[in-house]
Amino acid sequence: MEKPLLVGAGNSTAVQEYLEGFPEVQHLGKVLFLLHLLAYLASVMGNSLIITITWADRRLHTPVYFFLSTFSFCECSFITTVIPILLIIFVSGRQSISFAACFTQAFAFLFLGATIFFLMAVLSLDRYLAICKPLHYRTIMSPRTCVLLVTACFSLGFLLMAVPVTMLSQLSFWGPKVIPHFFCDFGPLANLSCSENRPTEMLFFILPFFVLFISLLMTAIAYSNIAVTIVRLPSAKERQKAFLTCSSHLAVLSLMYGSCIFIYMKPKQTSRLDSNREAALVNTVVTPLLNPVIYTLRNKHVHRVLRDALSRVKLQK
Repeated sequence: MEKPLLVGAGNSTAVQEYLEGFPEVQHLGKVLFLLHLLAYLASVMGNSLIITITWADRRLHTPVYFFLSTFSFCECSFITTVIPILLIIFVSGRQSISFAACFTQAFAFLFLGATIFFLMAVLSLDRYLAICKPLHYRTIMSPRTCVLLVTACFSLGFLLMAVPVTMLSQLSFWGPKVIPHFFCDFGPLANLSCSENRPTEMLFFILPFFVLFISLLMTAIAYSNIAVTIVRLPSAKERQKAFLTCSSHLAVLSLMYGSCIFIYMKPKQTSRLDSNREAALVNTVVTPLLNPVIYTLRNKHVHRVLRDALSRVKLQK
């Protein structure tokens, strides 16, 4: 019987792990490849369009579109860390990946994911100030404040995720093994460790809890105040329009927070690994496809900018 290889921080680059993907539906690989490819391209094009028009048109040089374009950049980067590999898995089955690449992917995914949640909280704060404190909005949301808020989101995301991933990378692992996921997440990697990883798992429970709790708390407070302001609007038509907008935002937020709470809010990260794959699809496929439409592309200001851009293109021809 072949003895399993012990992998530590010093020789992890030499060992290949295998991302399992979804073996139960591998017979539908080509169909799933096409569906996920279309969703990926639509999401990337939608977010790229938001970034382009925001920076190209001065009318969109406002705090909310600065935050939205940053959010779109993070979302494009976030899904690009995992979806290309998922597409390969659908076509060829298991996908090999080195330990070094696996930890790099895990850190990029978690760092960008945490940053996105902090940006969601900032966007909620921005909408609260714009709707509930309109007279003070431009004073509070100055260009300097906007840059500081975005910098804080990236810094917190980096620091909070770098610590547990670095600690996990220092453990020893049995290899090679199959990872029961379509990308390298913290739970599946912790499951491969043959070292005592309880302190690392607890730290990773506490830090995502902090990220989700703080961002969810800020979002809940902001939208609660927005709801109170909407109820006081004199026009029934304005109230209906505002509620429709907020309800679509809250629906996407519920999907994002719900899936992440299901995946990460458990002290033992190695439990429920099989069901984590399906839940992860919500944040990597579904919400990135919805966010550009819900947050930006339905906006009248964006429609006007796009119409003007198309008119200029036609005149040049």
